[in-house]
Amino acid sequence: MLEILVDNKDGRVWDVSKIATDVSWTTARVGKPSSLEFSLANGGETQNETFAISNGDVVRVRLGDVNVFYGYVFRLKQNADREISVTAYDQMRYLLNKDTYVFKNVETGDVIRQIAADFKLKTGRIDATGYKIPSMMEDGQTLLDMIEKANALTISNAGQFFVFFDDCGALSLRRVSQLRTDFYIGDDSLLTGYDYAQDIDSDTYNRIKLYRNNNETGKRDIFLVQDSANMAQWGVLQLYESVDDNLNAAQIEQRLNQLATLKNREQRTLSIDALGDIRVRAGMYLPIGISSLGINQLMLAEEVKHSFGSAEHYMSITLRVI
Repeated sequence: MLEILVDNKDGRVWDVSKIATDVSWTTARVGKPSSLEFSLANGGETQNETFAISNGDVVRVRLGDVNVFYGYVFRLKQNADREISVTAYDQMRYLLNKDTYVFKNVETGDVIRQIAADFKLKTGRIDATGYKIPSMMEDGQTLLDMIEKANALTISNAGQFFVFFDDCGALSLRRVSQLRTDFYIGDDSLLTGYDYAQDIDSDTYNRIKLYRNNNETGKRDIFLVQDSANMAQWGVLQLYESVDDNLNAAQIEQRLNQLATLKNREQRTLSIDALGDIRVRAGMYLPIGISSLGINQLMLAEEVKHSFGSAEHYMSITLRVI
């Protein structure tokens, strides 16, 4: 059974597991905190005169011996039947604050640790990436955007995927290759339905042009890689962006090749519905096997939503082919 506890931060902890309905837990690989949503029926603990739930209260969720969620109430609604709807977010919600930072010669983990210290957030396991960002200046951006930008620069330069998330109350950065399940989803295994899409519209580029400002000549140095065959098939799809002025030509060429590997291909996405397994969250590699699509490979979970009924647990997963 799913255990849901509400901590009022005043010494009172309420177990609302038996009266919580419409429970869902959603995680995303990038861009937003994980969320927990549930409703509290008018009965049981809610009829206790001392029961209270307020914005800022701590919500803790476990399933068996697995910690699922640790976060804070951010939204409360009540209808005419006195049913209370609750929305809670993990501590990544506080990374939606904006500020200005200048970073030099840092790994993504250094960015996370500095921001966490400044905003009194807890950190957990932070894997070393092996790539130092020469410089990054962010003015008036959200803290989460800064961290995700650092992670994106690391991915494009190191050629490895890392995922940033809140691990039940601890900000963590993990190498995706180490986050795998020991089961697969697909034919005869959890799968209940799917939608599959192929596109060159969202994140596909067959011409990649990087530029660096040259202070000596007063001009821009251009570095280019392109795939003529794909350009003939798809038309010209160009990615145009700057690189740090301190990078040398060899480092820029390396980044060009890594970007080409990541971007010069069809983007394929798969959305599946399946029986739930609480170990699945966004940012993991999942083995997927669907014979009708000719798919038998690891895919990256972009977003995962777990939904819990009285005796049911389902999950909806949006996947990306790597």
